[in-house]
Amino acid sequence: MIYEQTLARNNERRDSGIALPESVQRYIERWMDRQHRGDVVLLNKVSELNFIHAASRNQPGTPGISCIVCLLRINDIPHINAFFKAVNQHLNRGGLFIGCLETCEDRKNRILTGSKWPVNKFNYFFDYLRKQVWPKVPLISRSYYSLAGETDRVISAMEAYGRLFSCGFTIKGKQKINDLLFFTAEKKTDPDFKIKPYCGTFICLNRVGKNGKKVKIYKLRTMYPYSEFIQEYIFKENGLGEGCKFKNDPRITPLGRYLRKYWIDELPMLYNLAKGDVKVFGVRPLSPHYFSLYSEEYKTYRSQFKPGLIPPLYVEIPETIEDVMKIEKRYLEAYEKSPLLTDLKYTFRAFYNIFIKCVRSH
Repeated sequence: MIYEQTLARNNERRDSGIALPESVQRYIERWMDRQHRGDVVLLNKVSELNFIHAASRNQPGTPGISCIVCLLRINDIPHINAFFKAVNQHLNRGGLFIGCLETCEDRKNRILTGSKWPVNKFNYFFDYLRKQVWPKVPLISRSYYSLAGETDRVISAMEAYGRLFSCGFTIKGKQKINDLLFFTAEKKTDPDFKIKPYCGTFICLNRVGKNGKKVKIYKLRTMYPYSEFIQEYIFKENGLGEGCKFKNDPRITPLGRYLRKYWIDELPMLYNLAKGDVKVFGVRPLSPHYFSLYSEEYKTYRSQFKPGLIPPLYVEIPETIEDVMKIEKRYLEAYEKSPLLTDLKYTFRAFYNIFIKCVRSH
């Protein structure tokens, strides 16, 4: 087979003493046993994927691989998305990709436990500044990676999952082993090379607007990069919680929770207000996934109206998705009869809840 040389080289490494930890080997073998088909390729270097590509080009019609295992941390892989897409293209539909990363939380713990106070605090501060702040500064970000390189990248689990989903994968399993997070991703679709996610401080999100048309809504980032790609995954994992927001949403950053608490993240939506995409009071502009949770009948009715900055959910606090639909429908029916009076009434009640009763966003 065209992958025998790759497998042979990996066997030589194991025979020469570079063996996998037993816990890692058990994790990999558990997923290999579930696969029961085709080849398994073990990568110790990104360049080994190039060998597979060259071999497959020399043998047209060669079937895809059933499982690719990468033992290199994705933190140390340059151009992560390009690598994920290349892996995707070499896999069968339903094939598995097993990889690992050091999450930003584990990196923080490693640095803080690596030395005593106050040295550990200084070490973490400068590491945070160098690895997480400088790459995002507009004047520095363009040249940062060319000077510092793309290895030892700080990445959260949510960003890793989001990148995988954006490249055509879905998450099937995960396990913490020796301070690394191992994941198993399944190929669902071919990679979409047109996807251009927003990774900066200001983000532009696709939302359902009036008449079902998609509108670009601007916000300050409160979630880890690529979080928009795993909304359905988080919903299936955690469900809905208080206020019908995603329960214990792990995509939200610590700073993001503060921004959401005081609605600072929604200030860029004033631009949408000026453009006429939204009005001051109205139902929220929803993501396509959240919108899909509504009943078909209500979706048709709701789509007739322009969304707003301040939603009726600050007037009445929902507990279930059914509550959300009932609260919004009460507002929309009242708005149909008397638009101006209804918006004034609801806006006053919303501001009373926000500033007097201190109702906060979750």
